[in-house]
Amino acid sequence: MTDLRNAPILPQRRGILLRVLPSGMYSGRATALIERALTVYGRSWGILVSGALEPLFYLLAFQVGFGKLVTTVPGPDGQPMSYVAFVAPALLASSAMNGAVFECTYNLFFKLRYAKTYDAMLATPVGPLDVALGEIAWAMMRGGLYSVAFLAVTGVMGLLTSWWALLLLPAALLVSFAFAAISITLVSFLKSTSQFDYIQLVLMPMFLFSTTFFPITVYPEALQWLVRCFPLYHGVELMRGLSTGIFSWSMLGNLAYLLVLAGIGIWGATRRIAKLLLT
Repeated sequence: MTDLRNAPILPQRRGILLRVLPSGMYSGRATALIERALTVYGRSWGILVSGALEPLFYLLAFQVGFGKLVTTVPGPDGQPMSYVAFVAPALLASSAMNGAVFECTYNLFFKLRYAKTYDAMLATPVGPLDVALGEIAWAMMRGGLYSVAFLAVTGVMGLLTSWWALLLLPAALLVSFAFAAISITLVSFLKSTSQFDYIQLVLMPMFLFSTTFFPITVYPEALQWLVRCFPLYHGVELMRGLSTGIFSWSMLGNLAYLLVLAGIGIWGATRRIAKLLLT
């Protein structure tokens, strides 16, 4: 028999992030935060359900109300399309945004400033990047839940006119990803709950002006350039193209914008959590 006592001990294989990142920044335990969130929301699942109802109420209101007054609008290719079908992908993008922002602003601020949840986590092998990735992943799951419910209703209403609409769910997850990552970074600078008014000051105009309800051509040219800077605008345009099956090169720009925003958000969230809790 082979004597294993003198056999060389092979080093354990480590993921690329564990090899590249500084020690203590990442341990590969981001799933622990998802498990915690599932445990918490398992006792208050009504909160998750209520978040999925708001965009559905908007959609039904446009279907039975405003949609009767404005029947068609120019679509992505300039051809007329149903107003309700025009608004539906924008409401989906807004729903993905709102779910991610709520989870990574109000809830995260409470855990960061009052409950001291992350102080306890970082006393374990969990690192700042684990915290950022775990919170972002949970926000994506929450946004994905809203998106699935919304897509089911829009499909029943016959508002999805292309098989490309199947990609709306991955697009919604990307929107949730980008907004969750950047929200964690920004909320880490807040000092009190009164400063949440700043969040609403940004979200409400972005929701109203990001071609959610009107084509961008109705705005003055100067305002059009401002609207193109809004992250939600790029999510709306990407989803509107997918829902109709009408593609343009600008959709690659929309996709790139969201990916870059997500990357900046992860980088900023990790640095801010490390600075607040490890220094």
